[in-house]
Amino acid sequence: MRFEEPILLYGAGREALSTRAFLKASQPDLEVFVTVDSGAADIPDTAFMAPEDIKDAIRAHRFGDIIKSPGVSRYKPVFDIARDAGIAVTSNLNLWGHMFRDGRTVIAITGTKGKSTTATLLHLMLTRSGIDAGLAGNVGVAPLDIADTHAVVIFELSSYQTADMNFLPDIAAVTNLYPEHVDWHGSVERYYHDKLHLIDRDGGFPVALGAPARRNALVAKAIRDPRRLLPDLNSDDQATITAAVARSRLKGAHNLDNALLAAQIARAAGGTLDGIVQGIAAFMPLAHRLEEHNFGGTLFVDDSIATTPEATKAALASYPGQRLALIAGGHEREQDYTELAGLLLGYGVTTLACLPVTGTRLATATQNAAPSIVVLSPPDLETAMQMLHAKRDQFDAVILSPGAPSYNQFKNFEERGRRFIELAEALFASPLT
Repeated sequence: MRFEEPILLYGAGREALSTRAFLKASQPDLEVFVTVDSGAADIPDTAFMAPEDIKDAIRAHRFGDIIKSPGVSRYKPVFDIARDAGIAVTSNLNLWGHMFRDGRTVIAITGTKGKSTTATLLHLMLTRSGIDAGLAGNVGVAPLDIADTHAVVIFELSSYQTADMNFLPDIAAVTNLYPEHVDWHGSVERYYHDKLHLIDRDGGFPVALGAPARRNALVAKAIRDPRRLLPDLNSDDQATITAAVARSRLKGAHNLDNALLAAQIARAAGGTLDGIVQGIAAFMPLAHRLEEHNFGGTLFVDDSIATTPEATKAALASYPGQRLALIAGGHEREQDYTELAGLLLGYGVTTLACLPVTGTRLATATQNAAPSIVVLSPPDLETAMQMLHAKRDQFDAVILSPGAPSYNQFKNFEERGRRFIELAEALFASPLT
């Protein structure tokens, strides 16, 4: 592929850096612009273009293609204007597909939650089975950074990426499907459509489903033909994998499901049972996902990556028999907390700290469903931790599992998780006397 006209990078994150490096290596003299809706546009060897100037630049055909970062919604009106003007809108992932798809086995995994763990486990299972596999997408590296270096490429894909993915995988998987990212997609219905675009396509490639996805009518419709489903693991394999998970660092029933799904795909891709077991044993929990710390005799669980109520439920279910303090709430994405609130008491939650802005709805729902739970409404995470410190005799563990994104108070979920642990150490390091 060769670009004959200048390029506009829309977005300046990890994938934009990857795309710029790829263009620099392949066409060093290519003129490249960059624009962002907010934040810095610190991409080497680019000229900045203000977003308010893009429409005029489209009319003047100052660039021939737009390469969009995943976090930039494809439904922004400017992209319709570009397409009407004959300016293609593509992505790092689709450039990889055009350049490097042929000759490789592609396994694509999506889902509202669990896709990162499933993809990471699958990569470990295949490499421990002696298969040359690489991992890219939201975990691993950006697609263009993996280029043509592996015979098997595993992509962990968000709905932002599946929405306009223009090449077919050899195997696809869906872990589960819940509402998320409504602000990017414009509606829950469009989120479902874009997420399921991975499998709801011609081509007949096989599909594997996590247990929650198997029970979802929208997923069943997207499969089109149940004969596309990968064969289930046999009972002996299931028993062996279940035992391996019990010995591993994987916590909770949801992670057993992730491991069984990864093993099902691994078997289809040529993985051995021994390699699958070794992969499970080698798995290290992903950062900010049920990441455990202990200060002053209190357990702190950083599950900052949990941005949906379903993920919060999975986190709480991983600590049965313990008295829990839950910190939840964050950026508004029209999350529904009614069901979660009704389950908190059964999960052992004694204390709930509700952060702005979605925490207001969770607090109300919890006070209605479980009046015995102590509900706090701090303005920020630091105040929440101070309030919990004053009540530390009422719980055994504190779980930050917000059930919402972080953007209203933090740059990203990583920053939120790091601050949680910093505050935990500063406030709770001395044991309760």
